[in-house]
Amino acid sequence: MSALFNTTILGSSAAIPTSLRHTSAQVVQHHNRRFLIDCAEGTQMQMRRFKIPLMKINHVFISHLHGDHYLGLPGLLFTFHLLGREKELHVYSPPGLQEIIEVQYKLSELTPSFPISYHELTQGRQPVYEDEKLCIETIAMEHRIPTYGFLLKEKPEDRKIIKSAITKYNIPTDQMQGIKKGSDLVAANGAVISNSLITKDPLPSRSYAFCSDTAYTERFIDQVKGVDLLYHEATFMHEKADIARQKMHTTTTEAASLARKAGVRQLMIGHYSARYKELSAFREEAANIFPQTILAREGDVVPVGKPSSPTG
Repeated sequence: MSALFNTTILGSSAAIPTSLRHTSAQVVQHHNRRFLIDCAEGTQMQMRRFKIPLMKINHVFISHLHGDHYLGLPGLLFTFHLLGREKELHVYSPPGLQEIIEVQYKLSELTPSFPISYHELTQGRQPVYEDEKLCIETIAMEHRIPTYGFLLKEKPEDRKIIKSAITKYNIPTDQMQGIKKGSDLVAANGAVISNSLITKDPLPSRSYAFCSDTAYTERFIDQVKGVDLLYHEATFMHEKADIARQKMHTTTTEAASLARKAGVRQLMIGHYSARYKELSAFREEAANIFPQTILAREGDVVPVGKPSSPTG
C-alpha cells in the first residue's frame, strides 16, 4: 500500500478572492511531513477549517512576491509566535521576502519565539529540500517578476524481499540491506541466488509539480514529463487568450496542451480569475484536449499517483 502523498487545496482564486474562493495556497503531505506552498490571505483560517495542524508546518514555499501568493504569511508567523512555537521554520522564496517580514517585526517591536531560515530562490532549476524519502526542486516560471514552481519527487524505494524467500534460502540478516539495494544472495555454500528470485519491485516513485503563475511556456516540459499530478494555473478560458498573454498567465487550453505534451498522468487546473463564477466550463474546455483534467476546489484532498474522478 502506498504511503500518504496528497495535496489539500486551500485557495484556488487568482489575484482577487471571491465569496467562494480564496487566493493561492496548498498543503502537500508526504508521509508525516507537511509542506505549505504559497500562503495567501486567509491561509491559516483555511488550515483551521480543514483541520490541518498549523504547528506541523516546518517548510513554506512561496512561488513569487505578488500579494495573492504570500500576504497570509506574516499573519501565520505571528500566530506561530503567539502559540509559543520554538521549532525552526524554513521559508523558500525569491529575494525580498525576508526584508518584508523583518520590517514588520521591527515596526511592531516583535522578536519571534522561533528561528526562521530564509532560502532565496535565484536559479531556474535548483534543489531546495531533501530528506530520506523526498526531494524538492524549483521550476522556472515565465511571469512579470521572478516566479518559481516546485517539483516534489519521491526517492526510489528499496526492493522488497519476498517473505517466503527468507526461509527458503535462509537469508542472513547481514545481507538483507544489500539485497534490498539489488545485490544477489551469496549462500553459505557459495551459491549465488539471483536478486530477481528473492525480491519484488517496489511501488513506483510518485511526483507532483506545482506551476503557478506563468505565461504559457514549454521550457520546463522535460522537467515535469510524466509526473503523476501537475497543478498548472489556468487563470482564463480560451476566449480570454489575449488578456492571458498580456498579464502573463495561462488559459485552460494552454494548460491542457502542456499536460498532453508532457505526458503527465493527471492535470489539476486552478488560479481562476474572479470574473468567473461557475467553473465547470473550465474543466470541459481543458478536458477536450486532456481528458484527465480535474478542478482545484477548496477543501479537496487530491492524491498524488492515484487519479481522482474528473469534477465539473
